Amino acid sequence: MVDMKKLSGALQAGDFQTVLNLTRAALDQGMKPTAILNELIAGLDVVGDQFKKGEIYLPEMLVAGKAMQRALEVLRPKLVETGAKPAGKAVIGTVRGDVHDIGKNMFGMMLEGAGFTVKDLGFDVPTERFVQAVKEGEFQILGMSALLSTTMVEMPKVINALNEAGVRDKIKILVGGAPVTQKYADQIGADGYGVDAATGADKARQIMRTS
Repeated sequence: MVDMKKLSGALQAGDFQTVLNLTRAALDQGMKPTAILNELIAGLDVVGDQFKKGEIYLPEMLVAGKAMQRALEVLRPKLVETGAKPAGKAVIGTVRGDVHDIGKNMFGMMLEGAGFTVKDLGFDVPTERFVQAVKEGEFQILGMSALLSTTMVEMPKVINALNEAGVRDKIKILVGGAPVTQKYADQIGADGYGVDAATGADKARQIMRTS
């Protein structure tokens, strides 16, 4: 049988080929897709905790996230076959005027690793596009990112537009990015703030557990 500790270790090391091979082998041996996913999520949680503690840095986080994505490409069809439901559905994007997306991409990876279905709107996303996505999709989480103090002012504009469209109550909003703080998140009426991608994903999971 596949050693699940080895799978988790390979994920933490960002060894995507070993992660892919062990994931396929575990499926071939009849292991439940949900059990494999849970092991991978636990490994990604370790990476997230190490990042929050400053024990690893963004490049290590990125390679671990990419390894997780490779495993999910194999697991996702099997999970669908078993009728397993995603942990939640999230739509994410970097606000209008901001073309930085590394943090947003990492957040998306961490969400996917936690079992969420993620729609990424990209960067420089206009307010209207966020509102349209919330109206049309069955999302529980909206994640907005900004790296500049000059662009984070777009976040309250999105929240106000969602209120005006009558859809604010159907979505929980998480914000993050270098200039964003918990105080700012509270001021603009966001539901949560992530100081980094791992913390943001934790907040999303907390929201789904309590909603």
